[in-house]
Amino acid sequence: MENSIWAPGPAMFGTESSLSMFLNTLTPKFYVALTGTSSLISGLILIFEWWYFRKYGTSFIEQVSVSHLRPLLGGVDSSSPSNSNTSNGEADSNRQSVSECKVWRNPLNLFRGAEYNRYTWVTGREPLTYYDMNLSAQDHQTFFTCDSDHLRPADAIMQKAWRERNPQARISAAHEALELEDCATAYILLAEEEATTIMEAERLFKQALKAGESCYRRSQQLQHHGTQYEAQHRRDTNVLVYIKRRLAMCSRKLGRTREAVKMMRDLMKEFPLLSMFNIHENLLESLLELQNYADVQAVLAKYDDISLPKSATICYTAALLKARAVSDKFSPEAASRRGLSTAEMNAVEAIHRAVEFNPHVPKYLLEMKSLILPPEHILKRGDSEAIAYAFFHLQHWKRVEGALNLLHCTWEGTFRMIPYPLEKGHLFYPYPICTETADRELLPTVFHEVSVYPKKELPFFILFTAGLCSFTAMLALLTHQFPELMGVFAKAFLSTLFAPLNFIMEKVESILPSSLWHQLTRI
Repeated sequence: MENSIWAPGPAMFGTESSLSMFLNTLTPKFYVALTGTSSLISGLILIFEWWYFRKYGTSFIEQVSVSHLRPLLGGVDSSSPSNSNTSNGEADSNRQSVSECKVWRNPLNLFRGAEYNRYTWVTGREPLTYYDMNLSAQDHQTFFTCDSDHLRPADAIMQKAWRERNPQARISAAHEALELEDCATAYILLAEEEATTIMEAERLFKQALKAGESCYRRSQQLQHHGTQYEAQHRRDTNVLVYIKRRLAMCSRKLGRTREAVKMMRDLMKEFPLLSMFNIHENLLESLLELQNYADVQAVLAKYDDISLPKSATICYTAALLKARAVSDKFSPEAASRRGLSTAEMNAVEAIHRAVEFNPHVPKYLLEMKSLILPPEHILKRGDSEAIAYAFFHLQHWKRVEGALNLLHCTWEGTFRMIPYPLEKGHLFYPYPICTETADRELLPTVFHEVSVYPKKELPFFILFTAGLCSFTAMLALLTHQFPELMGVFAKAFLSTLFAPLNFIMEKVESILPSSLWHQLTRI
């Protein structure tokens, strides 16, 4: 019976004694060399990873893993489309440097008296900044005044009124001008700032329209008599276009959307060259409200052109129309299994194009960030434009089933294509550096946190190799300074590391027959 009890073989004892002898013979210089070599190798990997990331915008290790390992595991990368159908001409024409951030008049700006002031009365907050209102004052002086205003007493009063900072002083000056004659610009000021409802503003704009048309007809007959009359006609044209556009916006706000669409179409047909007012953006919003998507596509075909400046309204409306074709049946799980169809690919590319133009819009459409009242001026590709777009178009995205879900699943994929948007762009010119500063001037930062361009995070493998390099370098330094102490720690660490292996070996020895184990050790 005693002979049947198995004892560890001599080969096993020899292996353990050899390992112990090997650890005891290691000198501190070996540990210094080991940790130093590890630090050097990890440092070289870190430098290569960082260079590759700076040049191509992705981690080399991560790219190799996704390209070669993921297909073996049956995965499909559906987030980034492989081919772009966008013409190279658009990409080349838009890759131009922008010297400054130009501020544009918001084509859908609200009424000060009927909307902005009511917000102030309810909340006690000022929705408009001084910089924004000052830009509006400059616009009014540019569009509604001319050098010959001193010849007409009412226009001379209004020329001073537009320069007034005090709203009550402006309103009083407008009433004073109306006492002298029917003055179109005086009615405009009262409709914008004194009227407390949209219906009251519409009534004043209709009175302004009568006076404005009369002045326009007179100046049209005299415009070729000299530069002075030409300037008057240009001013009267601006006034008439502004009045008709605001009347159309009043109809839209009062629910008479079809009437608003007709007024906008007639205005664009009558004054086709006045693109500075961006009336087509008002038209797009009204057509989306009517769910007249065919007409929306027709307007986009005309204005989504290479030679024309883009806007969030143009880009995101184009994305909405393409998303509408596939969003109701889109499922990220199904797309990851079978890949994206052609229509889904087109929708994703359109979303990526829109997000590249203005990356701030999705957070407002997905209600990840709270909306505020849009400012009177916007900065294209900035937070101010994103607020202005989402404020009016969020309802249209909600109306299309699945559109917001498709946006949620795909919009962040844009940043993999343009990891360094400040240095280079993909479909548009590089993202302007000055947008954040300008948006802080346009938006009320007291109660609104200005959105900035999402910064691309460093890949995991760069962080990992950086940590590994730092850790091994520290070990090499400590081993060089304290060789005996670090040798003790190294032996203790290796003993702890091999402890589970020794435990497993003991369990295997206790289970296997001694003869079998003896034969295995001999092999």
